[in-house]
Amino acid sequence: MQPVTLVIGLTGGIASGKSTVAQMFQQRGITVVDADVIAKEAVEKGMPAYRKITETFGSGVLLETGDIDRKKLGELVFKNEEKRMQLNAIVHPEVRKTMIRERDEAIQAGERFVVLDIPLLYESGLEHLADKVIVVWIPKKLQLERLMKRNSLNEEEALNRIHAQLPLDEKRKKADAVIDNSGRLEDTENQLQRLLEAWSHTEK
Repeated sequence: MQPVTLVIGLTGGIASGKSTVAQMFQQRGITVVDADVIAKEAVEKGMPAYRKITETFGSGVLLETGDIDRKKLGELVFKNEEKRMQLNAIVHPEVRKTMIRERDEAIQAGERFVVLDIPLLYESGLEHLADKVIVVWIPKKLQLERLMKRNSLNEEEALNRIHAQLPLDEKRKKADAVIDNSGRLEDTENQLQRLLEAWSHTEK
């Protein structure tokens, strides 16, 4: 009998170390479907979302090459809730479509696990795409320190970005499992390994 694929949703908060955990999955040969990568590809020239973005926001959001100026577009929608919703309405359905296709390909191939790496999983209401959700968690103080250091931000700028997402402590309450990434990398690795071993024997 073909093994049942367990679909794992992976999320966290900005600077919590979710990408590090995603790499740990990949190192184990597990397929990771990355929402951010798909979102970047979705707005490339020739893609349906690219055409809709240029129609909606005009040529002012394009680079000389004709590619979308992600920085300019980001600044535009960051300050304007209505424009941000317009952009999300264009990009999110395309991203979802591709994620579901890649997830289903892994299931068809009979893989034991497939990971959906979605930064805003709870904010976008996408929990239903996965069987189990892992939240990569760190204390808020550490999250602030890491973000300021990583992105060269002052405290106010970093807090604005953190507050644009659902708090990590809220996500933690909703999760099926939590990986505490506030310690050493090998501690994070061990938590992930124990989870995979436990979930290897579970049916949906």
